[in-house]
Amino acid sequence: MKTPAEIPSLLPDPEVMKKLIHTRMPFGKYSGRLLIDLPEPYVVWFASKGFPSGELGELLSIVHEIKINGLESLFAPLRSSP
Repeated sequence: MKTPAEIPSLLPDPEVMKKLIHTRMPFGKYSGRLLIDLPEPYVVWFASKGFPSGELGELLSIVHEIKINGLESLFAPLRSSP
């Protein structure tokens, strides 16, 4: 049996969630839009073509998972906080 320290956390990383609501798309049709506010079809397109390398690609991959699973509501409380 695994100890609690060996079980991965199911809670989202607060720092990653903050990045998703503060990081803007740096290029393309939706340049300047917050990553979490990118339209789902655009993020799905990226998933099919391949995400960019580095942190932006990792964040877009997370946005993809959030959007295809309908979890955008998790960000409502964060939007109203500083």
